[in-house]
Amino acid sequence: MADENDTSDKTEDPTQKRLDDAHDRGDVAKSQEINTWFVISGATLVLSTFSGSIGGGILMPLRNLIVNSWMIRADGPGLLALARSLELAVIAAIGMPLLMLALAAIAGNMVQHRLVWSAETLKPKLSKISPGAGAKRIFGKQAAANFAKGVFKVIALGAVMTAILWPERHRLESFMHFDPAMILDVTTNLTVHLMGAVVAMLAVVAIADYLFQYRQWFERQKMSLQEMKEEFKQSEGDPHVKARLRQLRAARMKKRMMAAVPKASVVITNPTHYSVALSYERGMSAPVCLAKGADNIALKIREVAKAHDIPIVENVPLARALYATVEIDGEIPVEHYHAVAEIIGYVMGLRRGLSGRRV
Repeated sequence: MADENDTSDKTEDPTQKRLDDAHDRGDVAKSQEINTWFVISGATLVLSTFSGSIGGGILMPLRNLIVNSWMIRADGPGLLALARSLELAVIAAIGMPLLMLALAAIAGNMVQHRLVWSAETLKPKLSKISPGAGAKRIFGKQAAANFAKGVFKVIALGAVMTAILWPERHRLESFMHFDPAMILDVTTNLTVHLMGAVVAMLAVVAIADYLFQYRQWFERQKMSLQEMKEEFKQSEGDPHVKARLRQLRAARMKKRMMAAVPKASVVITNPTHYSVALSYERGMSAPVCLAKGADNIALKIREVAKAHDIPIVENVPLARALYATVEIDGEIPVEHYHAVAEIIGYVMGLRRGLSGRRV
C-alpha cells in the first residue's frame, strides 16, 4: 500500500476548495513564534503602562491590612470577608493587564488565519502513536527547523541580555545599598528596556518561522493530477453524467418541438439542411418559432409537416438566417419581418383559395 504521506506525485498547487477544506479540518498555517511575540509584546506594554497602577492597587490593601491588623476578626466570617476584599483588590489591579494579555494571545492567532471551529484535531489517530510517524517528527524538516530556531533564540537572547545588562553590572551590584522603592523603579525601567529589545529580536524569528510554517503547510496541501480530477468531478459534476443530462434535455426538447409542429402556419426549409416551423395568427405582434432543426431533425420536421398538411416553403437564405437567430418559442427578429410576412401572406392566400374551391 502506498504511503499516504508520499507527496512525490503532488505537483499541482492546491485549489481554493482544497484550502477551505484544510481550514475546516483545523489544518492551518500557524507559527507559535507569532503567538509568543504577541504575548511578550503585550506583556511589555502592560509592564510599561500599568506597572505603577498594579503595584499601587496591590500595595494599598496590603498596607492597610498591616496597619489595621488589630481590627481583623479572627473568626470564620471575618477571615472570609478579608479574603474576599483582598481578592477583589487583586482582580481590580490585574484585571485590565490580564485582559490585554488575553487579547494579545487571540490577536496572535487572528493575524495568521481566520477563526477555526473544528474538533478534527481532537480525534484519536493511529498515526500519532506510529513509530514511523514519530521518527519523522523527530528527524524531519520541522524538527530540524525547531532545533535551529531554538539555538538561534538562545544565542540571540544571550547577546541581547549581555548587551543591555553588562553596562549596568556595577549599578546592579550597588542595589543592595539602595532603598527598595528606588530599586523597584530602576528594575522596572531596566526590565522594560530589556523586554523591548527581546520583542525586536523575536520579531525577526517570528516572521522567518511563519514563512517556513506557511511553506510547509502549502506543500502539504498540494494535489496530484488525479486529486484535481476527482475534485473537479465533485464540484462540477461527472462529465459522463453531464453529457447524459444534455442528451435527455435534447430528447425532451425534440419531442416537444415535434408535438408543436402540427400547430405551425408554415415550415421554411433549406431542403438539405435546415427547417424552421413558424406560427402566426391575427393579433400576434410577430410570428413565433415553434420548432427548428438541422439535418435529421430538419427532415423529421418536414415529415411531420407533410403528415399534417402544413405548407412547406423552400427559402435557403431565410431558413439559414432564422435557424441561426431565432430561439424556440421566440419571436423572429425584426430584420426578417418582411421576408416572413410575404411567405405567410402567400400561404394564407393559398389557404383562402383552397377554401373557396372547396365551397
